[in-house]
Amino acid sequence: MSKTIAVKVESLSQRDTWISIGIIGTLFFIFGFVSWVNAILIPYFKIAFTLSNFDSYLVAFAFYISYLVMSVPSSYLLKAVGFKKGMMFGFFAMALGAFIFIPAAMGRTYEVFLLGLFTLGTGLAVLQTAANPYVTVLGPKERAAQRISVMGIFNKGAGILAPIIFAAVILRVGDTELFQQLETMAEAEKNAALDELIRRVIVPYAVVGTVLLALGILVRFSPLPEIDTEHESIELAEANSGKTSILQFPHLILGAVGIFLHVGTQVIAIDTVIAYANSFGIGLMEAKVFPSYTLASTILGYLIGISLIPKVISQVNILRICTLLGSVFTLLIIFTSGQVTLLGITSDVSIWFVVLLGLANSLVWAGIWPLALDGLGRFTKLGASVMIMGLCGNAIMPLIYGYLADLYDVRMAYWILFPCYMYLVFYAVYGHKIRTWKAA
Repeated sequence: MSKTIAVKVESLSQRDTWISIGIIGTLFFIFGFVSWVNAILIPYFKIAFTLSNFDSYLVAFAFYISYLVMSVPSSYLLKAVGFKKGMMFGFFAMALGAFIFIPAAMGRTYEVFLLGLFTLGTGLAVLQTAANPYVTVLGPKERAAQRISVMGIFNKGAGILAPIIFAAVILRVGDTELFQQLETMAEAEKNAALDELIRRVIVPYAVVGTVLLALGILVRFSPLPEIDTEHESIELAEANSGKTSILQFPHLILGAVGIFLHVGTQVIAIDTVIAYANSFGIGLMEAKVFPSYTLASTILGYLIGISLIPKVISQVNILRICTLLGSVFTLLIIFTSGQVTLLGITSDVSIWFVVLLGLANSLVWAGIWPLALDGLGRFTKLGASVMIMGLCGNAIMPLIYGYLADLYDVRMAYWILFPCYMYLVFYAVYGHKIRTWKAA
């Protein structure tokens, strides 16, 4: 078998570049579908296993903590076998995670579900470590945020569909009444009802696992090129000549912290909005649309970014605007109240500010990645894995929110977002410029 040759980005034709972007866009759609279905899994498992807020957010913890565990090993895997084989292994790991849902559902065992979610996240960590550098380097760096925004549309578009499709598959017309009757059922009747409820996930996850297996094989033999990130330009080689560790790039490390906080704010906005709506008496069957609305507002932000970057506004300035918006919307969630009717739903106005966090979060990821990877050269793969480690913020931040929600209430728990956005403002304004840990 012939060895796959890594190519330099500059040598790719425009056609090859667009084919590569299309394939990566498909990957981001899959990332979004598998990730954002957690928004409906959290309240679903909370009912099926009678969980507290904190325990229900272990869904997000188990899924995303794998990024902390696997991101650096992922970079070494990609270095050893290349991007395409590495992504194939990532898909296979995700398929295994989906298949674990089958015995978990048969035994109605929450811990086994968490193992399946961790395994899904492990595969996704490999895929993310490969895919994000691809998008960043496939074209001019001043347009990187624009390309990442396009990927974001694939990702969040899948996120809009995932909770709706999953809810349509597993929820029934009479479930609202069933959920209300669970508290008054005899123990044996309740267990039988919950067994039936949880086993509804078997068929959809068996299908998902089969599709992921097939995609792993397809991506291995796709025309996606291997990208050469190991060789630096003369200028980069000279600039990085004294660098022996990834920790010698402050703008990268600070960017990884920023990713940790950003993804935490994003997953809180999406995965908590149903429970927040429930606190105002809006049932699961009606509230299930709010994650999709949040993701739709994110897509609106992506479209704005694609239209304006870099001709009208630079990617760093739009990052500054988004982080400031997040700070403002957080305060509005906490301090505003009153009934409004939008899109046929009568609810407290603060719920819609949670939805608008999607707009504020939309271009933060796209803004941080090119700033953090700037000038890394041969450290790019390892730098990308450090950035992917930041995705464990998806695991930890919802748990903090859930703890605060149990301790105080679901509205006051949103205070956790404010210091996160303040740090992101700092990185957007100043942190990304820091090139040495030494004081000037």
